[in-house]
Amino acid sequence: MNGMVATSQPLASAAALRVLEDGGNAVDAAITAAAVLNVVEPVMTGIGGDMFALVYMQQDKKPVGLNGSGWAGSKATVDFFRSRNLDDVPGTGIYSVSVPGAVAGWYKLQQKYGKLSMSRILAPAIEYAETGFPVSDIIAGQWQGTEQKLRQTPDAARVLLIDGRAPRHGQILKMPELARTLRLIAEQGRDTFYKGEIARKIVEFSNKNDGLLTLSDFAEFDAQWVEPVSTNYRGYDVYELGPQTQGMTVLQMLNILEGYDLENLAHNSSEYVHLMVEVKKLSYADRDAYIADPDKAPVPVSRLISKEYAAERRKLIDRDRAMPSARPGLPENGDTVYLTVVDKDRNAVSFINSLFNYFGSGLVAGDTGIVLQNRGALFRLESQHPNVIGPRKRPFHTLIPAMVLKDGKPFFSFGVMGGDMQPQGHVQVLVNLIDFGMDVQQAGESPRFRHANGSVLLESAFDVSIRSALGRKGHHIAGAVDAWGGYQGIVIDPRSGVLMGGSDPRKDGLAIGW
Repeated sequence: MNGMVATSQPLASAAALRVLEDGGNAVDAAITAAAVLNVVEPVMTGIGGDMFALVYMQQDKKPVGLNGSGWAGSKATVDFFRSRNLDDVPGTGIYSVSVPGAVAGWYKLQQKYGKLSMSRILAPAIEYAETGFPVSDIIAGQWQGTEQKLRQTPDAARVLLIDGRAPRHGQILKMPELARTLRLIAEQGRDTFYKGEIARKIVEFSNKNDGLLTLSDFAEFDAQWVEPVSTNYRGYDVYELGPQTQGMTVLQMLNILEGYDLENLAHNSSEYVHLMVEVKKLSYADRDAYIADPDKAPVPVSRLISKEYAAERRKLIDRDRAMPSARPGLPENGDTVYLTVVDKDRNAVSFINSLFNYFGSGLVAGDTGIVLQNRGALFRLESQHPNVIGPRKRPFHTLIPAMVLKDGKPFFSFGVMGGDMQPQGHVQVLVNLIDFGMDVQQAGESPRFRHANGSVLLESAFDVSIRSALGRKGHHIAGAVDAWGGYQGIVIDPRSGVLMGGSDPRKDGLAIGW
């Protein structure tokens, strides 16, 4: 009854719960969890990355959005990449690095809504970085898969490997350089990151390696309050962040699905998976064609998330046959941590923080301990595309926290991790909860499927008969996989007000309340 936290690592959940017990609110606890995850799950997240949040505070009586994503450096032009004989922005390395937006987002959130000081909020992360923490199971496995990436630069190898190897499950790791950086931020505020010592060190590192960033790119950057986008799905108001994120893709998929009687389809049957995949194809075709930084390119949001447009797109679906490809419907003009907190006053925070790929760019900025993200890799180099790279432009973003209201009150705060899996995961979780009546744990734990690169990927829990039936409908079925994405969620029971948390077994996470 007094508060609940759901994150992807137990130490982060426990630290955030202590903040609630000490009188902090959901915002304080969410930032605490994000900071601890920077230390204990650095594969996925950090202050060298970006963040987004949807926040429902009782004083506002509505969800508000925060865009804490950084922009490309001033040197980021198509000509810059062409002069280096590049046809795409590289997936790793210095050319994929954009300005980190997370710290600006943390401070903007805390200054408007927080109750505790940033020194208190960041204290658990500093303590774990200084004194050490035991590496947990799934994170250890992911870390081991990145050893070669981290060995490529001396700073990354020094900070993130032990004797040239990833830390093993249960091994203690200390991160003193990151501890010092976090302490500087706690003591001196956001300006040390964007106008002071930390900014200078990151830009020096960038310049030394032919990077895109300048001091003014940091000094003139800030996070932005943004208006969320929403649709009503079967009586529930689903809120997502708008462009440059893929949040409206979730709303498009829900609008198309609303025209079908999903409840009478067997859950995860071949008919059900086929329908969901076809809806995904149509919505992602629009996503890839139109979503970009709305400050730099026009994005037809209201049209794309309208019920009328959904009805047009629905007509293209054949219930018995897979479409080979989907085209955008308008005239032509990875990896993450997710966490959510609800406090005793039923303020709710849906919060996502990420480096994009495992350890982002693979680069640690000198002696700061900061792993730099590779979000710039999502830009395009086609000059006519809305998401073409440009100075001070934010890239298309996969990060999407979500929130659901029922009768005007917060009902469900949740997210699903994993790059372009996120909209597919959001829709599967919502349909599980709303159409099939699953509880908050079942909705996220249920076997998932994913459509990517022209193939349907099914988790290993799917029966072989489902695979065969989908193949007969014309889908290419890839091999079985153990897990897709990761999920955390909190439901506020409309009848009792009780908080119910769910945490995905695909991660090391924990939902815990008091």
